[in-house]
Amino acid sequence: MSNLHIPPGNVRDVLYRLYAPVMNDSIDALDARLISLLAEEPRIGVLECSRRLRVARGTVQARLDKLVARGVIQGFGPEVSPQALGFGVMAFVTLEIRQRFGHDPVASHLAEIPEVLEAHTITGSGDLLCRIVARSNADLQRVIDGIVSYEGIVRASTIIALAEQIPYRTLPLVRAAGESRRSSAGVIEA
Repeated sequence: MSNLHIPPGNVRDVLYRLYAPVMNDSIDALDARLISLLAEEPRIGVLECSRRLRVARGTVQARLDKLVARGVIQGFGPEVSPQALGFGVMAFVTLEIRQRFGHDPVASHLAEIPEVLEAHTITGSGDLLCRIVARSNADLQRVIDGIVSYEGIVRASTIIALAEQIPYRTLPLVRAAGESRRSSAGVIEA
């Protein structure tokens, strides 16, 4: 095998290029079980994963590397609760922007505001949808004022979330993808 030079910071890209020819866009049942186990017990090690899944440690490591390289697993960090940090008000803000500025400068402005948790380009009457948090309703006004202070934003429409009915989740999707792959391959698991 030739010597492979991996520039720092590009490990994910190199892994993707190495594994891309043999990968498809789906996950199988073992991937789904591995992701579920890591989501349920984030501090578990690779060796313990291999024991619980009843596969070799190298298999677990290889699967993890492939899932990270493909972007299926995007991080191993803690999930932080804004509410526990004192940000008890959550709102969704639809922004209309001046088209001559484009989305990128507006997104850069939004990225400078810590209370903006995420922003998505959308279809419909608005251009961007943001999920934001604040310490109180009065603080929410301060956050919105900071958002709309950018000249590229024409209008903001805010909806305050009263209660979370279904928290952000991906495990049902992971399990469905693993099941879909298993049933399409004709595999029956006891």
